[in-house]
Amino acid sequence: MVHRGSSLAMGHGGTGGDAGPTGLRGTLGRYALLPLRIFLGVTFVYAGLDKLTEPGFFAASGNGSIGELMRQSRPSAGVPQLVDLALHSPAVFGYVIAAGELAVGLGILLGLLGRLAATGGALISLSFWLTVSWSTTPYYFGNDLAYLMAWLPLILAGTPYLSLDALYAKRRRRFGRRLIG
Repeated sequence: MVHRGSSLAMGHGGTGGDAGPTGLRGTLGRYALLPLRIFLGVTFVYAGLDKLTEPGFFAASGNGSIGELMRQSRPSAGVPQLVDLALHSPAVFGYVIAAGELAVGLGILLGLLGRLAATGGALISLSFWLTVSWSTTPYYFGNDLAYLMAWLPLILAGTPYLSLDALYAKRRRRFGRRLIG
């Protein structure tokens, strides 16, 4: 029997409205992407810092350099034109990738422009998959494809909880379009 003001959803963990499940189930659902955010954020910050602190990484040639990595991956790349583009200036490309990884990692950890950060992470992962790990056989052994897929839920959902985006949205709801004051 449905009483006035209630619905079937209330009896199954829902609120009867658009708010979704409440209690532990609702809390877990809201924070379900937080472990993914932390993992991807820490991983990308680490990758960016690792590149910036690795001696010789930004060199055009030599053991462990970005230039050498690009030359080795070119013959088996899915889109060799991307590798050719990077080979025009390997050091600049290396710095762009390192800075991008840092920006994406910090953005997703802080929840600052979360969808934009996740899109940047997906594009970095896609470029690595199409170049460096394209020839990995079978394909599911290549980690860049898995990273690409891991970014997709964050592109779709953004960073609505425990984030600067959430604080901004709350402040905007509270004060309307007038954010100062």
